[in-house]
Amino acid sequence: MRDHPDLAPDPDAAPDPDVWTGRATNRVQWLLALVGAACMALGIELAVDSAWTSGVAPLVMSVVGCIAAGLLVLFGTLAFVHVDLRLDKECVEVRCGHIGLPRRRIPLSNVAGADFTAHVTPRNWGGWGYRWRPEKGTAVVVRRGEGIVLRLWDGHTFTITVDNAESAVRVIRDRLRTIRPGTAG
Repeated sequence: MRDHPDLAPDPDAAPDPDVWTGRATNRVQWLLALVGAACMALGIELAVDSAWTSGVAPLVMSVVGCIAAGLLVLFGTLAFVHVDLRLDKECVEVRCGHIGLPRRRIPLSNVAGADFTAHVTPRNWGGWGYRWRPEKGTAVVVRRGEGIVLRLWDGHTFTITVDNAESAVRVIRDRLRTIRPGTAG
């Protein structure tokens, strides 16, 4: 996990901002959202313009199935088009998608340390989204690439894909030193 264990504070760097924000985006998810919208459109088209003579039950099942599948794909993908990370003096907050759900707020008092990783991949977590793997912990993965790994005091980890992850790790480690002097991160 520790690809850069030497992320020590830079004495020449500007002081940490009161609130650090970061984001990771996956534009491919928009294509999947279009597939969901197409399924919904097909369901609506079937409902409005159907000439089926074989009965109402197959028509209703087709319409409901297309619309349900479309909604599921559309909202499931839009929820993970991007992830926003917000670090303040007290907590790390992760919000997904345009609505901000799912959301997770982790008080810094629950964080034992933070590590930078250059290699977060959806494949290693079982896909995009909010993921849990017993042997790895929990993650919010919206794209492959760099991320941060929070080590929590309860022994779990929480991984987040975010641009400029090294900066986020520095800020978290600096805040942990403030909360618990002598903590290296």
